[in-house]
Amino acid sequence: MIKFGTLSAANITPKALVYPCSDEPRAYIRAIAARDRARAEGFAKWHRIGHVHDSYDEVIDDASTNALYNPLPIAMHHEWTIKALRAGKHVICEKSFAANAQEAEEMAAVAKETGLVLMDAFHYRYHPVFIRAKQIYDSGVLGPIRSVVGAFHVPVTNPTDIRNIYEMGGGVTMDIGCYPISWSRHITGEEPEKVEAEAETGPSNVDTYLKAEFVFPSGVLATVSGDMRAGVDSRMQLTVTGDSGTMHVRNPLVPQNGHSIVVNIDGTETVEVRDRRATYGYQLDAFIDAVEEGGTLFTDADDAVLQMRTIDRCYEAAGLPLRGLDL
Repeated sequence: MIKFGTLSAANITPKALVYPCSDEPRAYIRAIAARDRARAEGFAKWHRIGHVHDSYDEVIDDASTNALYNPLPIAMHHEWTIKALRAGKHVICEKSFAANAQEAEEMAAVAKETGLVLMDAFHYRYHPVFIRAKQIYDSGVLGPIRSVVGAFHVPVTNPTDIRNIYEMGGGVTMDIGCYPISWSRHITGEEPEKVEAEAETGPSNVDTYLKAEFVFPSGVLATVSGDMRAGVDSRMQLTVTGDSGTMHVRNPLVPQNGHSIVVNIDGTETVEVRDRRATYGYQLDAFIDAVEEGGTLFTDADDAVLQMRTIDRCYEAAGLPLRGLDL
């Protein structure tokens, strides 16, 4: 039985953990703490979480839990994930995994040292939609692959939103642009040899738009973008082009909200769909399998390090500082 403690009453927690656990007899949420105890108590009452603690440390030290969910601001992932691992807890850490690659490497090292499961919460990777897209990519039916294009664009209009705060790990690439980066890495199964990027900023050093181009060892050119500028049209899509055809994946992020995989080969179009079960349920399945059976994760700590190295390279190429630096 996976008995979770969770840190904060973050908006993502119900979708990412509470609802999946409600459908999973092998896992439940045992304890919670938040900066505001009253908020934690309200969250616990609404979601039937049995124990409310006064501090994050108390959640981590709770002997009745054996796993931790960390949805804290990105700038706090490193500290609290390592504390949880040191306390003997397996961890699901929300993306972006860390403020920078160095932090990610330190988190991964502690996971290896303790022998515990540390998962980077890229939930999309465990859904049959992306698994099928990867199968099509690898099958050769599209011919030699020439390009991959990924985009995640959603406007953010609140200037006080945490995504606009550099010190908290803010920036579009850290929040949503990380997804197209991950899509391109996982669909190709490669790490970029060359990275070029351009960005626009809103608050100082906070990217509100970043587009990057990757050249992979196979020669595939990937163009990925994240955009949270006010007024931008919402987009979540991945397109692969080969010599023999194209594949367009609509909504690879949360296919439970509607999706399609459209493949066009020599003018013949086929459309595939998979199930509407939430990505987060598949993610929880994979986490439980890793804890209980030693199963392999697509987004383990080693992959998280590679992801953060690519994000760091994007910021460097765009002339922006890495997150987690004292400026």
